[in-house]
This record gives sequence, structure tokens and C-alpha cells, in this order.
Amino acid sequence: MHVLPPLPYDYSALEPYIDTKTMEIHHTKHHQSYINNLNTIFETHRELEEKSLDELLISLDLIAELEVREIVKNNAGGHWNHTFFWGLLDANGQKMPSGELLMEIERTFESFENFKYKFKDVALKRFGSGWAWLVRDKDGKIEVYSTANQDCPISEGKTPLIGLDVWEHAYYLKYQNRRGEYIDAFWNILDWSKVN
Repeated sequence: MHVLPPLPYDYSALEPYIDTKTMEIHHTKHHQSYINNLNTIFETHRELEEKSLDELLISLDLIAELEVREIVKNNAGGHWNHTFFWGLLDANGQKMPSGELLMEIERTFESFENFKYKFKDVALKRFGSGWAWLVRDKDGKIEVYSTANQDCPISEGKTPLIGLDVWEHAYYLKYQNRRGEYIDAFWNILDWSKVN
């Protein structure tokens, strides 16, 4: 049985970049729904309840029933992605990467600004709902890409370093259809010490 993890800050802590009401609804309604749906599937599939979120998402192919696999993918993914996302945010956090990660970003994307441009481009081009990510791939290289819905990079053998929720519920109250402004605001609340 999974429970909603508390945020490591108040709902108002990310103002003015993400408003209090959005944070409250996003956490207590959207994130909670993924947990509720996941717990419901455990009622009829007890063998899945014994697995961690990581185990569920890494071994989706082992779930024989396609309908159950989709429910687990969407809801375990939603729970994992949101828990990861909340943990990266801090309005008073470190504003730039440092050390080896900064050098790797500059080596891969030519500059930090170019990395931010590519990340924004991927986030803007995600049609409909999904996530934008900076991940480490199976070969240990970093890359920027996006996933649809609540698909999680760990299901593909990738290690997330940054994840940005680009579902409209994450930004619509404040930014309406201006996803680009929301993405720009994200850099003000991403704590690079947590990414490092």
C-alpha cells in the first residue's frame, strides 16, 4: 500500500514561479490519484504489492495482462515521476550545476545555455501531456528527451537527473497555455545541488 509522501516544503514555497493553489491541487489531487489507482490494482493483484515502485517500472514486461500492465505503468509512473519532481524543487536552491555534471553538460550540449535551450525545445514539442527529462542513458551518457503521459525513464533503463512535468495541470492556473513561460520559471526553482 502506497501513501502520498509529504512535500519537503510548504505549498507556497515555490511562489511566484509555481503558485500555491497549483501546488496544492497537483500534490493532493493529481499525485494522490495515481497512488489511489495503484493501490486499487493491488486489491486484485497482491503479488504486485510486494514490489517497490522501481521494481514495478523496471519489470513492466513481466506483467502478463496488458490492461493491468498499462494501469501499473501509468499510475506507478505517475507516483514515481511526481515524487522525483517534488524532490528537485527549492526556490532557494543552487541555481547552476557544478563540478563534473557542469563539465558533462557543457561537453555534451556545447554550453549550459544551449542545454537549457534544448531542454525547453523538447518540453515544448511534447504534444499533449508528458515530461521533459535530462537522463543518463544505459551507456552512461547524458541526454535530453521527453516521455508521454506518465511513462518513466527507468522503464527504459535510463537514470533521471531532471524531470519537468509538462502536463497542463502543472502550470495552467498561472500560465494558461504559455508552457514556455512555465519552463523558463522552472530554472528558478530547480535545485542543482539535488541534481548533482
